[in-house]
Amino acid sequence: MTATRNSKVDTFVSRATKWQCETRTLRLILLDCGLGEDLKWDKPCFMFEGRNVAIIQPFKEHCSLMFFKGVLLEDTHGMLRSQGKNTQSALRMEFTCEADIKKTVVKSYVKQAIAVEKAGLKVDFKAKHELKHPEELTEILKNDRRLTKAFHALTPGRQRAYVLHFTGAKQSATRVARIQKCIPKILAGKGISDR
Repeated sequence: MTATRNSKVDTFVSRATKWQCETRTLRLILLDCGLGEDLKWDKPCFMFEGRNVAIIQPFKEHCSLMFFKGVLLEDTHGMLRSQGKNTQSALRMEFTCEADIKKTVVKSYVKQAIAVEKAGLKVDFKAKHELKHPEELTEILKNDRRLTKAFHALTPGRQRAYVLHFTGAKQSATRVARIQKCIPKILAGKGISDR
């Protein structure tokens, strides 16, 4: 049962300068599994009954198929990789050429992901330790009430992303520069990755 194509995803695939064949192949597999598609976060995203299941992510070194609830899937073929050290839910498959994409294997993971959604399973997120604000952020917030209000109005996830970005710098001057650069986005109510 092949789902209907979305014209925004058609445009994305036709304009892709890298990983076009891999994106096209993965897309056809996902549509063949009956998933709906849309363009989210500027990438082809695939849904089951409106809930995000997977997204195709073209990177510099590889093309990924990320499963939003990847930790709930059984990694029967040893293909799932972590998204990063702070990720608790998503896992991805990485492909460096179209020949790496084994249709039956990818379909087996997609079917598992659909079964997870049908069953209504949720990821049991571990309590995140409270991130300590860097001293530089604390000082800047202390001296700017408008910025403080805007920062605390952000979602916890957006606040966390900013703090991780700021604390990723080793030197105080770099942390201050990162904070200063992000102030307009914070005041606009946007997350670090928002445009």
